[in-house]
Amino acid sequence: MRKVLIANRGEIAVRIVRACRDAGLGSVAVYAEPDLDALYVTMADEAYSLAGTTSQQTYLDIDKIIKVAIESDADAVHPGYGFLAENADFARAVSNAGLTWIGPPPQAIEALGDKVQARRIAREAGAPLTPGTQDPVSGADEVLEFGREHGFPVAIKAAFGGGGRGLKVAWREEEVTDLYESAVREATAAFGRGECFVERYLDRPRHVETQCLADAHGGVVVISTRDCSLQRRHQKLVEEAPAPFLSAAQTEALYSSSKAILRLAGYVGAGTCEFLVGQDGAISFLEVNTRLQVEHPVSEEVTGIDLVREMFRLAEGEPLGYGDPPARGHSIEFRINAEDPGRNFLPAPGTITAWNPPSGPGVRLDAGYANGMTVPQVFDSLIAKLIVTGASRAEALQRAARALAEFEIGGMPTVLPFHRAVVRDPAFAAPDGVLRVHTRWIETEFSAEMPPQDPAEVAEAPERDKITVEVGGKRLEVVVPATITNPRAPGGGPRGARGGGSPRKRGGQGGSSPRGQQSTSNTLVSPMQGTIVKIAASEGQRVSAGDVVVVLEAMKMEQPLTAHKDGTVTGLSVEVGQTVTSGATICRLED
Repeated sequence: MRKVLIANRGEIAVRIVRACRDAGLGSVAVYAEPDLDALYVTMADEAYSLAGTTSQQTYLDIDKIIKVAIESDADAVHPGYGFLAENADFARAVSNAGLTWIGPPPQAIEALGDKVQARRIAREAGAPLTPGTQDPVSGADEVLEFGREHGFPVAIKAAFGGGGRGLKVAWREEEVTDLYESAVREATAAFGRGECFVERYLDRPRHVETQCLADAHGGVVVISTRDCSLQRRHQKLVEEAPAPFLSAAQTEALYSSSKAILRLAGYVGAGTCEFLVGQDGAISFLEVNTRLQVEHPVSEEVTGIDLVREMFRLAEGEPLGYGDPPARGHSIEFRINAEDPGRNFLPAPGTITAWNPPSGPGVRLDAGYANGMTVPQVFDSLIAKLIVTGASRAEALQRAARALAEFEIGGMPTVLPFHRAVVRDPAFAAPDGVLRVHTRWIETEFSAEMPPQDPAEVAEAPERDKITVEVGGKRLEVVVPATITNPRAPGGGPRGARGGGSPRKRGGQGGSSPRGQQSTSNTLVSPMQGTIVKIAASEGQRVSAGDVVVVLEAMKMEQPLTAHKDGTVTGLSVEVGQTVTSGATICRLED
C-alpha cells in the first residue's frame, strides 16, 4: 500500500489524511463543489473534483470515485463512515479495479450491513434480540400489522444504513404512514437505498456498543465498550469509553456476542456491534456497523490503539497480534454540530467567524473546519469532535467542563451550550454512580434552559472563474477565485484566513437578520435553508398550531415545519424539490 484515496469528506477525511502521513502513505482527496476549499482538501497530498454539488452526484457516485482512484495512481481506498462505507457494490468495485479495499469483505458488508440479515446472524450466534421483522417491510401497512401484533412503540429502521439516518419511532398507529415515508426518504438520500425493517422499540434504554477489530486469520478482539446514550433524533451527541456502570456479566455478554457475530460473518477490519441495555439490565442486539465509527477516538484514547492505522494493517492481511486490550482511564467525545439546541437542535449551516478551540491536559480535537470556512447545507452538521480523557470518569468530566468553557465558535449556532450543561447534569454526571440518561432523555427529560442562539446567515459561495494555462506544453483549464482574474469582483479585497477565495458573507453574534427571523403574524417562514421534500397541507386547508405544513431536508435530516398558529393556508407557493433559503415565506395562515 502506497497511496490511499479517501472516499469521504469533513473531519473523518482529515483524520485519515493524518493517519496516512503517520504511516508514510500518500493521500488522495475527492470533493464536491461545496467542499472546494475544505480543510481535508488542502491537507491531502492530492485532491480531485467529483464535479457535482449533492451526495448523489459526488460521494455516492461509485464510477466517479473509482475513476479518480485509477487516474491518481492510488492503490487503496478508505471509505470513512457514511456515504459508501457500508456499500458492498463499492467494495467490489474497488477490488475489481485492482485496488485494496480498507474495510470488511463485501460478503460481510452484505450480511451485516443489511440489518435484517444481521439479526439472523446475531440469532445464530446466540446474541439476545428484541422482536423484529425477518425481512424489509413492503410498506406502511406491514408496519401497522407488526405494531398491532407486538405493541407500540415500534422502530422503523433503514436496512442499509446507520448513524440514525432513516430511523423513526412510531408511538401510535396514526403516526406510522408519515414516519415510514420519512424513513424511506432519509434512507434513500443518505445511503441510496430506502428499504426499511421494523422492530419492537425498547423505551428508555441505554445504547452500548463494542469497538471490534478482526483479521483475516480468524482473530477478533474487542478494543473497548462505549456508551452512546445521549442522542437527539436517534443520532449520537456524546459518547464515552469504556461504557460506565456495567456489571462484569453484562460486559462479558457484550464481548462474547460481538466476537461470535463477527466470526460467523467472516468479518475483517474495524466494526462496531451495537446493543440496547434495558432499564432492567437486559441486553438486546441492535445492529453491526461495518465501518469505522464517528466515536472511535474514545476507544483509541483508553487503549492507545490507532484504529485507522490498524485498518491499514488488516487490509494488507496482517494478523492482529494481540488480545483484548485493557482500558486505561476514561474518555468522552462531544460532537460539535452546527445546530441550535434552543430550537430543537435545528441545523444551522453558515460560515465560521471565530474559532478558538481548547487545549491542555487530556484534550484532543478532531476538526473538519477552521476559521473562515463554510459549513454547507447539503451535508451533515458535524464541525468537529472534542475528545477529553482523564484517569477516571470524574476527572474526564472535570476536564470536559473546562475544555467546553474554553471552546469558542462564532458565526453560527452550535451545540456547545448543550454540552456545557449536560456535563454538570446529575443524570449524566452520575455522582451517585447511577447513570440516568437513555436514548430519548434529551427529548423527554433534559430540562436545562437553552435560549435560542443568533441564527447564522447562509454564506454565499465565492465566485469562480475558469482560465486556460499551459504547463510543460500541456493546455489545462483551471478554476480560480474570481478575485484573482478580477480584483473588483464581489468579495474582492484581502484574502480570508484560509488564504484562498474571497471572504464569505458572515453572520455575527449580535443581532439577527431577516434570514434568521421566526414565523410571526400570519406569515410562516422557513427557519433554515433546505429542500422541500413533502407538502403536508394544501392551499385553503384549515390547520391548527403544531400541524405540519411542509417538511424540509437539510444537513441530511428531515425537519417538519409546523404552523405557528391556527389559520387557513394561503399563498402556498413552494413545491417538492424546491430549495428555500432561511427566512423564505412558505405560506400565510389567515384567520
